[in-house]
Amino acid sequence: MDISTTYLGLSLRNPFVAGPSLLTDRLDTIKRLEDAGIAAIVLPPLFEEQLSNEQMALFHLIDTPAESFPEALSYFVEPAQAIIEPESYIARLAEVKKHTDIPVIGAINAVTGDRWIDYAKRMEDAGADALELDFYFVAMEASQSGEEIEQNFLSILRSVKGTVRIPVSVKLTPFHTSLPHFSRRLEDAGADGLVLLHRFYEPDLDIENLEPLSKLQLSDSRELLLRLRWLAILSGKVTCSLAASGGVHSAEDTVKAVMTGADCVQLNSTLLKNGIKHVTTLREGLATWLSQHEYDSLRRMRGIMNIEHIPDPKTLSRAHYMHLLSAGGLQYSG
Repeated sequence: MDISTTYLGLSLRNPFVAGPSLLTDRLDTIKRLEDAGIAAIVLPPLFEEQLSNEQMALFHLIDTPAESFPEALSYFVEPAQAIIEPESYIARLAEVKKHTDIPVIGAINAVTGDRWIDYAKRMEDAGADALELDFYFVAMEASQSGEEIEQNFLSILRSVKGTVRIPVSVKLTPFHTSLPHFSRRLEDAGADGLVLLHRFYEPDLDIENLEPLSKLQLSDSRELLLRLRWLAILSGKVTCSLAASGGVHSAEDTVKAVMTGADCVQLNSTLLKNGIKHVTTLREGLATWLSQHEYDSLRRMRGIMNIEHIPDPKTLSRAHYMHLLSAGGLQYSG
């Protein structure tokens, strides 16, 4: 059974990509993922705050004596102590490429700053097969408009695309006034692919100590539903690659994602829950499902349930909401 696909112009032997997590942060687990049959990996993102903090730490080290007494033998810190985290990221990327045969995608949390252009280029030089711009951003200033935020993202994307030759994807959140419009603008600005969608990790509250609590909640298949809606809509509006991220835990989940237009699916929570060998289970399950339903390839199935092909596209919009509220005795009767 042919379960191969193409994502960002990269030929993948199957649609299963290991999304950014602790599993893609270490060479040993990356090798285990490859042995289990993963088609590609996305490294954890290099965050803007990481860059800023590490660079400020470097400047502080350079300006601080290595020894505090007047007779200090050396005024500056040892070079090895002044290596900043982004350097380690680039070195790790190069090491992963050296020891693996699958595509490796570098990720950047591109929000502001020309420094991202430099790091995008360095990731390319280190051997990255593609880049994923992680547009995770929480607007907290009332003076900042949605248009301003989107223009900033578009500017970053254009700058990166003007610097590197490898494919560039954008990881989106669902919180845009018009996700189809913004997606098309991203494609026009050069995006080779879109990743749908970012999970927002919502902090809880400790009401006794009056402080926020950070808790990691792994996803389940219910989270896939939001991705299916936007995959079905966007795959009929853009021509770039699409990846589903969030809520894919089974072969059936994969089928749904591909039917609505995904070229691949990024796995994270399901691997943390079920182990790396679950990749093999998913590959075999997908091949079995396709055979039982008489599909000779994964590509033949892609997009057959997107907005262009389903009988009633209104089920993806307002009509679905109205139907649910009026069904099952939920209709308001006064």
